[in-house]
Amino acid sequence: MHLVKLEDDIVQIALQRRGRLRLFEAIDPKRTAHLVIDMQVGFMTPGAPAEIAPAATIIPNINRISAACREAGALNVFVQNSISEESKHSWSNWFGSFWTPDKREGMYATFMVGKPGHALHPDIKVEEGDMHINKFRFGTFVDGSSDLHGRLQALGIDTVIITGCATNICCESTARDAMMLNYKVLFVSDGTATHTDYEHNITLNNMMLTFADVVTTDDVTGLLQPEPASPAGT
Repeated sequence: MHLVKLEDDIVQIALQRRGRLRLFEAIDPKRTAHLVIDMQVGFMTPGAPAEIAPAATIIPNINRISAACREAGALNVFVQNSISEESKHSWSNWFGSFWTPDKREGMYATFMVGKPGHALHPDIKVEEGDMHINKFRFGTFVDGSSDLHGRLQALGIDTVIITGCATNICCESTARDAMMLNYKVLFVSDGTATHTDYEHNITLNNMMLTFADVVTTDDVTGLLQPEPASPAGT
């Protein structure tokens, strides 16, 4: 798991701007979705073209948050990095410019919908009632990626919790767009992972300054605790 470092100067800028560090001291679980980004076999297979080895270390925290969401009545959404014949062409700059030919073919063989690498990692706990989304860009909300925004709006969701990988690519892209679509965003510092602490912490500092409430798994599970039932007769 990453060693988290929020830089003192960034913390001070955030405090001067908004007068507090934590943005959301309470959330409504019924209006909250936990977006589990790209926790797939293809990202956690040693030697795979897009291997993110630290991602396996956050699985227990993601499962804790998912369980707390189910208990509180929040929605879990399992988002999967996906490639289709259409996206090969409509996002040709990514596939054609940023990968060598052999790595590109490896990505196709891993993340085409239906390939073994596209599947969620078997240690990620999924239950009936959870939502599944295939996304075809880094950010889940950007045009051409998925229909998640419309589905969440139809459910009255106004808050999203971000976990998964990679911190600085798909998680960050999803969080940035979510904030600009007016969602409250909670970005989980020990529930996201990427290649290095350096990359991870750059994103956390960017998130805290402008886009999200940077929180821990303990913070999130605390916010998701169901309200105690009122005593009989009150």
